[in-house]
Amino acid sequence: MGTETQSRLSDYCWFAFNFFLLLIFGKQALAELRYSIPEEMKDGTVVGNVAKDLGLEKTSLIDRRFRVVSGSKDVFFEVNPDNGALEVHKKIDREELCHGSGVCLMELKILVENPLEMHYVVVEITDVNDHSPSFPEREQIFEIAEHTAPGTRFQLHTARDPDAGINSIRTYILTSNDHFEIELSQSDEDKMPFLVLKRSLDREQTNKHLLFVTAVDGGKPQRSGTLNVSIIVLDSNDNRPIFSQDTYQIEIYENASVGTTVTRVNAKDPDEGNNGEIEYSLSKTLARKVYDIFELDSISGQVKLKGEVDYEESDIYKIDVEASDKGTPPLIGRCRVVIKIKDVNDNPPEIEVTSLSNTVSEDSKPGTVISLISVTDKDSGVNGKIISSITSNVPFELKPSYKENIYSVVTKEFLDREEVSHYEITIKATDCGEPPLSTVKTLNIQISDVNDNSPHFDQNPLQFYLSENNIAGNSIFSASATDKDLNRNAAISYHIVRGGTENDVTSFLHVNPDNGHISALKSFDFETLKTFQFQVVATDSGTPSLSNNVTINVFILDQNDNAPVILYPVSSNGSAEGVEEIPRNVNAGHLVTKVRAYDADIGYDGWLLFSLQEVTDHSL
Repeated sequence: MGTETQSRLSDYCWFAFNFFLLLIFGKQALAELRYSIPEEMKDGTVVGNVAKDLGLEKTSLIDRRFRVVSGSKDVFFEVNPDNGALEVHKKIDREELCHGSGVCLMELKILVENPLEMHYVVVEITDVNDHSPSFPEREQIFEIAEHTAPGTRFQLHTARDPDAGINSIRTYILTSNDHFEIELSQSDEDKMPFLVLKRSLDREQTNKHLLFVTAVDGGKPQRSGTLNVSIIVLDSNDNRPIFSQDTYQIEIYENASVGTTVTRVNAKDPDEGNNGEIEYSLSKTLARKVYDIFELDSISGQVKLKGEVDYEESDIYKIDVEASDKGTPPLIGRCRVVIKIKDVNDNPPEIEVTSLSNTVSEDSKPGTVISLISVTDKDSGVNGKIISSITSNVPFELKPSYKENIYSVVTKEFLDREEVSHYEITIKATDCGEPPLSTVKTLNIQISDVNDNSPHFDQNPLQFYLSENNIAGNSIFSASATDKDLNRNAAISYHIVRGGTENDVTSFLHVNPDNGHISALKSFDFETLKTFQFQVVATDSGTPSLSNNVTINVFILDQNDNAPVILYPVSSNGSAEGVEEIPRNVNAGHLVTKVRAYDADIGYDGWLLFSLQEVTDHSL
């Protein structure tokens, strides 16, 4: 990727982030419901009535599919659709869920449909005193020289208590004795116990002291754990190793490879021989996972990566390192190595579809919500800022919610099933890391039909020619229409528009309502009727139904079905015969009479040819 493209992407990411802040502070955000329950509650315990607090009608909860939408495998809460109560679905262990002494919050998404709404509920899991303080070892042994000065401190094993707040460790109690007292030092959030020498030891009087250190929490009732402390009094080494720094601050990227040297600690001891020879070791009071990730070279003091680190799992490690000389008794110096893990863009965004309407009606108005999606990225800072968009050329768009990275997929224009009946909406989420990582999600949407198309005739008007003397009852022609809609919306029926008069020709016509085939109920006579016109209406079965009509012009074709009729001469009884008188001895060419005839047919069928059929005297 070029420098200019990188710059544009970075600018766009910051623009998206500022735009989100504008949405949050420029508008009043929707309030979140907050509840609080202790950990370890039984299944079915009611946390609160979400439906009541949200102002939802209890009678509509089932129809609106009132439910909790969870993005994790463990479902700790569920809602009762009958009364709207939020109930515990699975027993919750706060220490397992939150891993710390801070506030333990769980954010839930409450979804209802028709109309589509999403609400947020925050449940605080409060601690109960269900753990006793415990030491990493049951016994701790100190070897202390008899000339050790009063006021010298010896760090005791620190007890651990997973509980939080008042239920965590409050103090340490030491059994009554003449030589030692206990002193607490606050280190970060932990109380570190030290054994303090208040009176010099005398090995010749007592060479071993047995003490009990009790760690007590602040719960009611209190819980405690005990450490056996053995003190062996020796005459030995009088200088302890001293580190060059009390605290080493280190930063490494989470993609650092196994075997990488994180840092090197260095301690010095002014003693000579074994008393000045130093060995390094990790404190025994660290969390178990630290030993899986880091290792310390006992000779060089190099701290190396033994396993992989993940910023999303933990962004800081605090490691206590001890430097012990080989004197008798050995003396120990301590330092702390604080390793901060820096984030790299190693997690692509995740797209979660919290609700989806697979079918959308083609008459949906622009702005209709068809899906709710949430986009998350485990990375932090710029690496966790996400730009989401629809990459496919579809009539849909993303609308941001009041909450960051929550979007609605809505229609942005009117739909037409007859043009496109199916859409694949491709949603792409890209973070602003370097290089950026992307995730693509495809939604398949079907467009459902509405009755928005009338039946259509290919021609209007229609012209048909029909020979006279047709057989009554036979189909004479067809008027069929088509409809672009589907199923019932495209099922067409036909009928003839009747004139209502007594001699209306349509009373002798019949149309098949299913296919538009038209038949005549009588035989037509060209000499009586030469042409007529009527209308056929095509109606679909939608609700409401739509219709269209076509005008049909019918022309009757003549057949030679009429004999000529002699109009003159005609006898008195009406027969075509007569007597004509002519003078004698007339010349040839004399006009005797004229014969006139008529034929009702037309064209060639109506042309007449005259001839003499019979004469009484051939001389004529």
